[in-house]
Amino acid sequence: MNRVIGYAAQSASAPLGPFGFERRDPGAHDVQIQIMYCGVCHSDLHTARNEWKGSVYPVVPGHEIVGRVTAVGREVRSFKAGDMAAVGCMVDSCGDCAECRDGLEQYCQNEIVFTYNSPDKHTGNMTYGGYSSQIVVDQRFVLRLPDKLDPAAAAPLLCAGITTYSPLRHWNVGRDSRVGVVGLGGLGHMAVKFAHALGAYVVLFTTSPEKGADARRMGADEVVVSKQPDEMARCANSFDFILNTVAATHNLDAYLTMLRRDGTMCLVGAPENPHPSPGVFNLIFKRRSLAGSLIGGIKETQEMLDFCGANGIVSDIELIPIQKINEAYERMLRSDVKYRFVIDLASLKQ
Repeated sequence: MNRVIGYAAQSASAPLGPFGFERRDPGAHDVQIQIMYCGVCHSDLHTARNEWKGSVYPVVPGHEIVGRVTAVGREVRSFKAGDMAAVGCMVDSCGDCAECRDGLEQYCQNEIVFTYNSPDKHTGNMTYGGYSSQIVVDQRFVLRLPDKLDPAAAAPLLCAGITTYSPLRHWNVGRDSRVGVVGLGGLGHMAVKFAHALGAYVVLFTTSPEKGADARRMGADEVVVSKQPDEMARCANSFDFILNTVAATHNLDAYLTMLRRDGTMCLVGAPENPHPSPGVFNLIFKRRSLAGSLIGGIKETQEMLDFCGANGIVSDIELIPIQKINEAYERMLRSDVKYRFVIDLASLKQ
């Protein structure tokens, strides 16, 4: 076993602080990674504070991991010591169910193992995430980072990136698509970049007019301030697809009315409390669909990373030392970050 240091929440009300624990030695199929950077996802905060319930303490968050391989098991052929590697939201699944066989491990029917706060079949405890100096992961869940990508700015691709890329690909967004993106936060700014790179006409919906310049820089063709009824009214019945990234409870009907016949709005933001139920007539009179999506499988995540490498896409980040994580959580709640915090793990002293 390897003794490592991380930052953990010891209870729902406690600030994160230093926490020592053990990682397993690499097995035959494992890759050991020295973590260099870890993105800060809103899911980290939800879990650390038990807002989704089910948190088992101590919680070491972090599932947007980039680092350098330090050792591999004897059966590992895809990675070697010195390689750059990445780990996202999952570290294992059953491998046998229909979803796993289809490369959709995120929907595993049996035993999906998330990167943190998930039962760890190797140790019998809970998994600990990327707010730490090192991680050991089965090679099937380790990803290659394209050389062209800045490793710090690439870290959020492992959750924010794939969470928005996957639904855009699933609903075939492309050059003939008119796409709305609701919210320009950690998820929304990636959605704008991806939709633009896929060739769609992109409209950002935001409550913050000051974000308009950033949205256009990232590829938005139009910016609509959702607090302005006249601006919203002009968008009725005009979108093929809307990706709703907002993680706060809000009125879904305001956006469903903007879909054309057979259009879809997909939710990827997960609020603490449920949204008000949408009006049934808003759906049935235009055969509209309301859907949801959860990250992506390993194959699709690698596809997304390669797409980012080919198109020069990374997250807009603010790099912080681990010692500022509690401050970062409070700032994240105020939307005071453009647009994703990333922890520099060099600041984590052994």
